[in-house]
Amino acid sequence: MRRLFIMRKDLNMSAGKLAAQVGHCAEAYWTRGLRAGLKVYDDFKGYDCEVIIPKEIYEGYVNGSFVKTICEARNKNHLLKAKTMADDLGLVQNEDYGLIYDRCFTELEPEEEDGTTLTGIWFKPLDDDTAHTISKKYQLYK
Repeated sequence: MRRLFIMRKDLNMSAGKLAAQVGHCAEAYWTRGLRAGLKVYDDFKGYDCEVIIPKEIYEGYVNGSFVKTICEARNKNHLLKAKTMADDLGLVQNEDYGLIYDRCFTELEPEEEDGTTLTGIWFKPLDDDTAHTISKKYQLYK
């Protein structure tokens, strides 16, 4: 299994900015699950969380080798083709994959009406065949 991240090359993000955006992508899948299973104690001594991790993801990724692939999209439209492919494969947005938007506080200029810019797309741990079906349309990020 592997995590696939596709990031926009046309934004010319610095190495630090790119690393932060990939970090957002990596965290998005796991924090989504944590938030869904969160219980807050009335006396607020802490949080309790139960997360159900599908067996194949636990065995093939969490307890496996943590393989990650970072590919580049030429621009926003090229990136959004990955979303279309994911939808066509039956993947569910915000569950199996998600789009990452930067809030444009540092390097990037807003492109969206809400003041954000689409920087990348994340995927949950996918079997290699599914990951390659998507990633073969992109080259490794250089």
